[in-house]
Amino acid sequence: MNEETVLAATRHWIEMAVIGLNLCPFARAVWVKNQVRIVVSTARHVDAFLDDLDRELDLLAQTPAEQIDTTLIVHASLFPDFEVFNDFLGVVDEIVDEHELDGVIQVAAFHPQWQFDGTEAEDITNATNRSPFPTLHLLREDSVSRAVASEGGDAEAIVARNIETLRRLGPQGWTDLLSKA
Repeated sequence: MNEETVLAATRHWIEMAVIGLNLCPFARAVWVKNQVRIVVSTARHVDAFLDDLDRELDLLAQTPAEQIDTTLIVHASLFPDFEVFNDFLGVVDEIVDEHELDGVIQVAAFHPQWQFDGTEAEDITNATNRSPFPTLHLLREDSVSRAVASEGGDAEAIVARNIETLRRLGPQGWTDLLSKA
């Protein structure tokens, strides 16, 4: 799959689901200000992907938020299995620590087969973390804190609202939403 196709599918998911369903109530502001960097990794193995992660962590840490507030690193084929990807997230946390960015940058993860612990694979609430391709979302912790505060300071309320939104939408509605051109 070529880079342009991956980028287009990721942008579509952000616009239709993340922003369109308001799953992340603070995504719209950085999106419209063009402060979201999307990097399509073409790494052929995990070590090269970690090099991409290293570069993007450094870039985000060194760039003012007004230029790049958040970064998504997307890979179309390196992590087809969700369990392998989920296990890999421990390594990602270690890399953030190695860069001395713990408390500065946090990583949210998304995967086409995302499954929260304690849910069935077909549970629509898993869609809150389902993306077209495995994705690491690098977020500035101060930006997240400000955004949550602007939403009333209740992150759990955002999660509950997302669950309700997805349950109302249902699996077919989710599929239809993402298939819209």
